[in-house]
Amino acid sequence: MKTKTSTESRTVKQLVEGYQQIKTELGKTIVGQSEVIEQILISLFAGGHCLITGAPGLAKTLLVKSISHILKLEFSRVQFTPDLMPADITGTEVLSETAKGRQLTFVPGPVFANMLLADEINRTPPKTQAALLEAMQEHQVTAAGKRHPLPEPFFVLATQNPIEMEGTYPLPEAQLDRFMFNVVIDYLPEDDEVEVVRQTTAEPTKPGKPLFSAATMIRFIRLVRKMPVAEDITRYAVRLAAASRPHQDGSLEYVNEWVNWGAGLRAAQFLVLGAKARALLLGNTHVTVEDVQALSQPVLRHRILVNYRAEAEGITTEKVIEHLLESISPVIK
Repeated sequence: MKTKTSTESRTVKQLVEGYQQIKTELGKTIVGQSEVIEQILISLFAGGHCLITGAPGLAKTLLVKSISHILKLEFSRVQFTPDLMPADITGTEVLSETAKGRQLTFVPGPVFANMLLADEINRTPPKTQAALLEAMQEHQVTAAGKRHPLPEPFFVLATQNPIEMEGTYPLPEAQLDRFMFNVVIDYLPEDDEVEVVRQTTAEPTKPGKPLFSAATMIRFIRLVRKMPVAEDITRYAVRLAAASRPHQDGSLEYVNEWVNWGAGLRAAQFLVLGAKARALLLGNTHVTVEDVQALSQPVLRHRILVNYRAEAEGITTEKVIEHLLESISPVIK
């Protein structure tokens, strides 16, 4: 970054060193899952929200709590259930006695935190899911016509279980699009599972030490925004997202055949923003094509909807993204 001030240079150094320290501290409680940790941290340093998909027992909740503790952020957790109401998340007005007599007073809900863990978000009806939309997009809550700003920084990390679909309410596309990444947590290799069992059946391990503060995270997020990116890289991200849309002028044949709905403009925005964060965290001075490609799966997998024909042929969204990376050339002619 040629125009960096000395203050920005120090912040970059603090960010790069801090990223390594965070991974070290997380390693005290979380075994393996290095790619998952990297993707979640990239989304946080880019100021985005993250959807975490994985089977039960894969430490999704523990991972989020550990990250909030290490980043020294105010943490709040909501267990989403079918009877959860919007006011249970955002807060509500209650009648209370004041010096001026009885008045309606706003009581903030659990969304008023730096990091909100929306546990099993697909177990609550769309009305309650939608209560998070304003908070995620505008970083505020509106109650009784009054706007209440949320603390900064503000992140939503939502988990969902992909294997138990009975009694769940799949997130609508508008809600999914607010999440920067959809991070998939899979089972660990055998040696890592042995280590997890060993740790969890012995004396509890101490959590990692706090490293940053909310104010420091805000500085990091602003720094990511200042990271320069070449027009060719931005154009590549736009072309990659646009190529996933079926039945457009010049649409790829396999996209028309397999895809019901493609990625919108937010996908390109998040590809570039995530690539900026990734480049900075790795200590690079510029964004590369590899940064965009490395984040194509978490950015696009919840924005591309395959059709029944693709499912019948065993074609997953991940396969479509792999085909897109092969088809779209990063060289802009």
